[in-house]
Amino acid sequence: MAAPSPGPREVLALSPEAGRKAATSSSGRRGFLWRLRDKKLRVGLFEISPEHELHRLTLMMQAGLWAATQVSIDHPPRGLPTEEDFSEVLTQVHEGFELDTLAGPALAWLRHSLGLAEEDYQATLGPGSPYLQFLSTSKSKASFFLSHDQRFFLKTLLRREVRMLLAYLPRYLQHLQRHPHSLLARLLGVHSLQVARGKKTYFIIMQSVFYPAGRISERYDIKGCEVSRWVEPAPENSPLVLVLKDLNFQGKTINLGPQRSWLLQQMELDTTFLRELNMLDYSLLMAFQRLQEDEKGPGSLLFHTARSVLGVQSLDEARTQNRRLLPSAPNALHILDGPEQRYFLGLVDLTTVYGLRKRLEHLWKTLRYPYRDFSTVSPDVYARRLCQWVEAHTE
Repeated sequence: MAAPSPGPREVLALSPEAGRKAATSSSGRRGFLWRLRDKKLRVGLFEISPEHELHRLTLMMQAGLWAATQVSIDHPPRGLPTEEDFSEVLTQVHEGFELDTLAGPALAWLRHSLGLAEEDYQATLGPGSPYLQFLSTSKSKASFFLSHDQRFFLKTLLRREVRMLLAYLPRYLQHLQRHPHSLLARLLGVHSLQVARGKKTYFIIMQSVFYPAGRISERYDIKGCEVSRWVEPAPENSPLVLVLKDLNFQGKTINLGPQRSWLLQQMELDTTFLRELNMLDYSLLMAFQRLQEDEKGPGSLLFHTARSVLGVQSLDEARTQNRRLLPSAPNALHILDGPEQRYFLGLVDLTTVYGLRKRLEHLWKTLRYPYRDFSTVSPDVYARRLCQWVEAHTE
């Protein structure tokens, strides 16, 4: 299914009272003390309070998302997405800003297929509790937010990245249909927000790979290379939330036991799909959480069998789709349990293609970093190298 040219429609949004306050919130307070903190000390999670420089933006995002989700509540999906669903652009006019919802019916269908209730989605992302800002170690200029319960991840994107994402969205949903237990991060919403006649801010919403986060001890962003892949670790017993990189993982392994073969197969399936899209520079997010004694061993393996085999007509189909038994836990699609550790795994940052810009970057890095592994390589090399990394670091 190819995504046709967007077809806009505009409505006047009905937002809750808290949402209407978003557009009139004072923009004068820029969080002076907040900006004075040393950058290294700011790496982590911070509640976006009224003094925060992004407070007004996030209030508008919350109000806009509340109204946008109300549309899908009032008009739930009634079947597989159509070409019109992929091309729809819904513009909702609020007091002081506009919010566009791109491919809304198609992504509402995906949320429904994941068993995510629209009312829960609306309540979590809408007005009420403030968002959290995640200050990343990434070189990207994007802003990163989490819902207050850390269940949903929001990230700003460039317009060209959004156009690329929408172009492959039909194939992305087809891949998830063929492989329901895929490691690809679940894209839940694509939006743009515009204040008055200002520049549009594009952002996406994803299901967070690192959820629930309460007992997570280590987090990693893996690309399978070495150049610029080290993060200075936080001091011992520090409350800072850091996402470490490839070189930080040296000397460690992922002990999955019988789950390893499933992971290797799924990595092959997912990276093959991304290679076909001419994609690179995506990451394997990974986190560790030590299992408690009552969570270990066969006696503790409770599974949502119905969810694991939903729609499967035969064992052969289950094998073709590379399904597995899902743990009885929130966010089960991104969780694998080993003998001692619970692992959170997901492939993210699916917006970079190997076009002219990246080909020139590859040539430049070849000269600057001879005989060293860097991220900007062809999609074939990138996919193969990441799969090899997983194979070498698992047992």
